Amino acid sequence: MLGRDVFDDPHSTAPQPDDDDPVGGAGDPGVVAALDRRQLESEQLALLQSSAVFAPVRTALRDFGVAAAQLQVESVQHRPGAGVTGIYRVEAEGAEAERLFLGATTEPVDDRAGGVVVVDSPVGLLSVWRHPGDPALPGLHLAADPAAVISEWGEGRALRRLETVSYRPLRRAVILAEFDDGDRLYLKALRRGAAARLDHRHRMLAAAGLPVPVPARGPRAEVVALPDGGGLPLAEAFLADGAAGVDPGLFLDLLDGLPAEVMDLSERPSWTDRLPAYAAAASSALPECADRIRVLAGRIAAELPLTEAGPLVPTHGDFYEANILMEGEAVGSLLDVDSLGPGRRIDDLACFLGHLAVLPAVDARYIHVPEAFARFAAAFSGAVDAHGLRLRSAAVALSLVAGARDGARPGWAREAEHRLDCAESILGPVSREPAPPQWPDDTRPLGR
Repeated sequence: MLGRDVFDDPHSTAPQPDDDDPVGGAGDPGVVAALDRRQLESEQLALLQSSAVFAPVRTALRDFGVAAAQLQVESVQHRPGAGVTGIYRVEAEGAEAERLFLGATTEPVDDRAGGVVVVDSPVGLLSVWRHPGDPALPGLHLAADPAAVISEWGEGRALRRLETVSYRPLRRAVILAEFDDGDRLYLKALRRGAAARLDHRHRMLAAAGLPVPVPARGPRAEVVALPDGGGLPLAEAFLADGAAGVDPGLFLDLLDGLPAEVMDLSERPSWTDRLPAYAAAASSALPECADRIRVLAGRIAAELPLTEAGPLVPTHGDFYEANILMEGEAVGSLLDVDSLGPGRRIDDLACFLGHLAVLPAVDARYIHVPEAFARFAAAFSGAVDAHGLRLRSAAVALSLVAGARDGARPGWAREAEHRLDCAESILGPVSREPAPPQWPDDTRPLGR
């Protein structure tokens, strides 16, 4: 049920702003502290993605009463300023004789339900749990249990399939439940208190006429059950022909349709608010590119104050092609509204463009992206400060560099550097082939 492909798609693993993540500007004490922690987090990352972590993990396994024949690094995620979390595949021996998964994190965890074992390691204490006992996701047990899913959402139907779609340890999980009548529900297991907020967001947008899935029943144990959204991911249109028949104005209209009630929600930090932390994470992933990253981040930080962010308006907060489903050339469904709240329109558009720019680094088949990027960037630039949009789009692309890091996957460093190429290309030309997307208004690097 749980495998390598479920630890989020390759370009959504970049850390997104969470309510509990450290935020602030370059002079903020929280950012200074995050920069001070950079060396420690680099050492933690090195440990958790290497076989050296197996010794403390085996110590935890003994507390769980499991004898491990084999251990394998499954996935490691670094959230700058928060910590490092790894997932490990365990081939158990003896009576258990099964495959199971363990999570281990350097982050402090709230172990209200028990089940977390704390062990020492060369980089400090590790909190270890056995999947699906994620200490931050109290509903994951429910969503991963076939009998419980049938009881809560089956309505007399048999369960045909229960499959993990994505899992971001300590943050969220999405599990697909498919019933024998063909009905499919996406069970989102969230942090304490988040399910009611997400349920409210979906119902508020649906009442305003936005194309969002309406939850099935109310939240159950921090799990929100969402039906299939209508359509296919916009990413598929970019893959096919660069979404040549899709009008960029559709997405401006979609954002315009967000209701005024969104302004009553909590404001979320933008990617540029966390630029120093994302640059530090990118440098940790690609130390040989640290100078390039420093120059890129410095240029964004220096020029950003010269631009206009625009007023606070209702924003989606995670607005990019994976969260937009299309029915032909029309928007079929808007997904992942967890980050909905007051913000700047320019940041929603920058999120869209920054993710679009790195698609060729995620998959070489996205050959139509340069043309699509130029077309969408030109359209979006007419709605906000064009130079500010360019800078913020580059910041989003930079935030995605560290997400390519995966010690268990050969070639990840080339992909990470390709993402950096794409981030740089937004601000100016890059002489590497294949050419990443360029900003549409000129080909000269800004400020030169």
